[in-house]
Amino acid sequence: MLFGEIPKNVGSCPTLAELDLSGNRLSGSLPSEIWALNALRNLDLSDNELIGDIPAGISRMFNLRSISLRGNKLTGKLPEDIGECLLLKSLDLTGNSISGELPVSLKKLSTCTFLSLRSNSFSGEVPTWVGEMKVLETLDLSWNKFSGEIPSSIGNLNSLKVLKLSGNGFTGSVPESISGCANLQEVDFSWNSLTGNLPSWIFKLGLQRISFSDNVLSGAVPVPESVNPSVQVLDLSSNSLSGWIPAEISNLQGLQFLNLSWNSFSGSVPVSCGQLKLLEVLDFTGCGLNGTIPAEIEGAISLKEIRLGWNSLTGEIPTQIGNCSSLTFLDMSQNNLTGPIPAALSNLTNLSTVNLSQNKLSGSIPKQLSNLPRLLSFNVSHNLLSGDIPSGTFFDSIPSSSLSDNPGLCGALVKKPCPAVLPKPIVLNPNSSNPLVESSPINPTSFHHKRIILSISTLIAIAAAATIAIGVITVTVLNLRVRENGARSTAVLELSDGYLSQSPTTDMNSGKVVMFDGSDPEFIAGNHAVANKDCELGRGGFGSVYKATLIDGQPVAIKKLTVSSLVKSQEDFEREVKLLGKLKHRNLVAMRGYYWTPSLQLLIYDYISGGNLYKHLHESSETSALSWKERFDIILGISRSLAHLHRNGVIHYNLKSSNVLLDSSGEAKVGDYGLAKLLPMLDRYVLSSKIQSVLGYMAPEFACRAVKITDKCDIYGFGILVLEILTGKRPVEYLEDDVVVLCDLVRTALDEGRVEECIDERLCGKFPIEEAVPVVKLGLVCISQVPSNRPDMGEVVNILELIRCPQDSPEGEIS
Repeated sequence: MLFGEIPKNVGSCPTLAELDLSGNRLSGSLPSEIWALNALRNLDLSDNELIGDIPAGISRMFNLRSISLRGNKLTGKLPEDIGECLLLKSLDLTGNSISGELPVSLKKLSTCTFLSLRSNSFSGEVPTWVGEMKVLETLDLSWNKFSGEIPSSIGNLNSLKVLKLSGNGFTGSVPESISGCANLQEVDFSWNSLTGNLPSWIFKLGLQRISFSDNVLSGAVPVPESVNPSVQVLDLSSNSLSGWIPAEISNLQGLQFLNLSWNSFSGSVPVSCGQLKLLEVLDFTGCGLNGTIPAEIEGAISLKEIRLGWNSLTGEIPTQIGNCSSLTFLDMSQNNLTGPIPAALSNLTNLSTVNLSQNKLSGSIPKQLSNLPRLLSFNVSHNLLSGDIPSGTFFDSIPSSSLSDNPGLCGALVKKPCPAVLPKPIVLNPNSSNPLVESSPINPTSFHHKRIILSISTLIAIAAAATIAIGVITVTVLNLRVRENGARSTAVLELSDGYLSQSPTTDMNSGKVVMFDGSDPEFIAGNHAVANKDCELGRGGFGSVYKATLIDGQPVAIKKLTVSSLVKSQEDFEREVKLLGKLKHRNLVAMRGYYWTPSLQLLIYDYISGGNLYKHLHESSETSALSWKERFDIILGISRSLAHLHRNGVIHYNLKSSNVLLDSSGEAKVGDYGLAKLLPMLDRYVLSSKIQSVLGYMAPEFACRAVKITDKCDIYGFGILVLEILTGKRPVEYLEDDVVVLCDLVRTALDEGRVEECIDERLCGKFPIEEAVPVVKLGLVCISQVPSNRPDMGEVVNILELIRCPQDSPEGEIS
């Protein structure tokens, strides 16, 4: 817990061989006198609060073997003479703000085995001479601003074991020459803009960890029949990979983590996945898969997480999943699954999260599930479930949103009484005597006669009823066939008088509904959400949003654009919309399709049931206010979605709390993204008046025609949104005799050392101050007046992940 500056007279210890001051609170700049310790072999000043540039003169430390300055706040460029420390074996500068290009002298470090420049601001291209550092075992250049192509000379590093280049701006394909790194064990190329196919060497080298997530890679996954089984982690998520998921993936017997989510695969979940005995995480979210879930999945006995949401899977949930005894997380939402919820899930005593929403599941919720001891979330909304909701520890407090849109469910939670259970009717024996009725002599002959007459009457009635029933069924079937034939003959949905309806005739003015996933675009008969104000969800700068329901029961949100006079031609409109439809990310509201006519344009999105962030921040009571963890997760989710948009060249332009939706589990979903691209030109005055309708989020450069509008505008809006989420206050609030600007209020509080007073009072002090202060600072950096001073969204994501406390931010009192 030492604090203060490093004394300059530390250089007066000429025989000092090792200096370790790591893990303190030392501040100030690094004194140049420290380089006078020419006998020093190891220098560790990591995890302090040192600032300023690294002074020149390090070349005097000719005995230096190891230097670590990680986890400080150092800036400026790396000294040009750093390569003169010829005996240096380890250089760790992780987690600073050092900038500029790599000095050429680094290539002289011929004995260096460890080089980490992670999480800085280095820029430019990675020079080819990096391949001359022959004995390098770890090269970590991740989360910087490097650009250009990855140098093929890296393939000359025969001793390399760890290669991390994630979070940069690398383009082009992954060099095949890296196959020359025979000792490579871990590669991380995630969060770049790499294109082309996956390199053939990824399954041929002895790699243990492979990550190519969040790039633009295409083609198939080249798993050979004969493969090194040493791979433990394989993350190829958020690319444009296609084809079938290869059955040969079962050859990766050491696999523990498999993430192929958000790609464009076809086919079904491979049966062979059940052969991966060590697999703990299986993530095929948003892969475009169809078919049924194989029962053989039970063979993956170590599974802890199964993520199959956002696909087109059909059939029933296999009961064999109940044999995956280690399972803690199960997500099969947004599919077309049918049948009942397996009671076998009650065998999974470690299960904490279940999401089966947005399917076609039927039957009742198994009562045995109420006995699961660790269950925290159980979302079965938007299905066809029926019956009473189980009682028990968990289901007594389950949020009603987790059960919504199941018309057959009943009970207090869904505010629908269950039908009373009536006693079985009493059947009287006609031959028994009734003591309450005076007995009279019975003529056996007359009784027999009446019984025969009654039987004949009954038979006649039954026959008549059967005849009528058969007639009704016949007429109904014929009508259905006529309608079905009419439907098949009509591939066009017309918009007439504000109603989406099906018509057997078309004309030049008719429009067509296009669904990107190829699903049936027909809406439920009588559903006229586009014109019915009762179904209106909200209005914004681009238009009004309505709720509608597809014929398969899936709810959707329809945005009716009110900028029709500004929208591009049909060809340009469809091209832009289809590009937006490909932007799949867990924190984006997915675009499902569109409708076009010259006078009317509709965009079809997934319906998000949890409402928008504005209502949660400004219209909720103290008891229902968002917790600190929920707010942090929302900020992180928004940042990840914006980073995904910016990597794909899309600017949001309209970021505000009303355009951030929360799903039933509280996860943030950003909507209204990229719609400005539908306009013929990005006229900032049109944007500021029609789109940026809420004061406070608009970047200052909108006021100047000479300044180019870039993704830095989104980062400004994000910064304002961060402050709004933390404080629970609007960007601009009008009081009776004053106007309060949120960013000015927070900046003043930070300068005066009272940040905790700005955090939403509804949290009642339950937030970690060690997270709150850095997030506030990050928000203020994002709203810098000069666009170039704002960080990129990739950097923002990385910073937020670093800010989050190791204990995953449990809610505790401020200190």
